[in-house]
Amino acid sequence: MCFSIELAAIDAARNCRRRYRVEASQDLFGVWLVSIRFGRLGTPGRTITHIAADEHQARRLVTACLRVRGTAPRRFGVAYLERTRSVSSS
Repeated sequence: MCFSIELAAIDAARNCRRRYRVEASQDLFGVWLVSIRFGRLGTPGRTITHIAADEHQARRLVTACLRVRGTAPRRFGVAYLERTRSVSSS
């Protein structure tokens, strides 16, 4: 299974334009990778890749990342909204 979701937090009044993308998939050797890309919209941003032992651990990592994004309104005043989502079986 491959999964990706892209979120954006945009508020022109605060000059806030953030993006956050989480992708979970297996590489050619069957290792689960969870890639997190984040930064300001329109910039290359940063990418962090985690290696997970199995699909269950990859799902837990994705869930934890999304849970933190859910606290954005409390932390900096703008909520993340879902832009795209993709789930595929492989």
